[in-house]
Amino acid sequence: MNCNLYIHAPAMGPVMRRKNTVEESTAARSDSRTASKRIFDSIRADIISGKLPPGQKLKVAELCKTFGTSGSPVREALSLLASNLLVEHIERRGFRVSAINQKEFTELLNTRCWAEDRALRESIRHGGTEWTEKIVLVLFRLSQTPHRIESGEVNPEWEALHKTFHMTLLEECPSRFLRDFCDNLYNQNIRYRLAASSGAYSSRFVFEEHQQIADAVIARDADLAVDLLTRHYRTTANYLYQFIDS
Repeated sequence: MNCNLYIHAPAMGPVMRRKNTVEESTAARSDSRTASKRIFDSIRADIISGKLPPGQKLKVAELCKTFGTSGSPVREALSLLASNLLVEHIERRGFRVSAINQKEFTELLNTRCWAEDRALRESIRHGGTEWTEKIVLVLFRLSQTPHRIESGEVNPEWEALHKTFHMTLLEECPSRFLRDFCDNLYNQNIRYRLAASSGAYSSRFVFEEHQQIADAVIARDADLAVDLLTRHYRTTANYLYQFIDS
């Protein structure tokens, strides 16, 4: 009697095939989002620093080679940068770094002052002792960091601490959307400020301005803090206008 046994693996049914297809599709979307985030962060940093100057064309094919990826995550990153106003999407002509001019800068300045007025007032209203201590610490670190390096360029460490100081002032504002909006406006402003980085302020003591703002915040004097912050921004703007084409 032949007792050989044959064991047959069950064929993959339609449910299993659908499950594998869904998992593969989910993994592909996750990889694409990771790639687009990496590309977004890299291009945004280059735009803010001026490595990619205003008006620079951003060709999808070239960026695909640079980042070693397909066109989908590149276009997704560029579209997100366009929504943040750092990139312009021109119909049938592709993408380019957003231009800078006096009209755009004036709109940016006014919007920033309006937004940070509300954000700072809310931050003062909701912030506690730990928040004010953090402001003091960041300001101290900023005061101990040289503004420029030996080449004469703005010190990246100072630039990072400078943003940290200004964003710390607003971080207790309970609206995440308003905080994110202010953060994006700050990045927009850096482009203009770095365009004039070779110049020098005359008779201006920026640290003292920061100190006065911090003192008003710690004293919970919202009106004075907003007035000093707005004056700080407009003083910088009046200096920058000479370096910005009309």
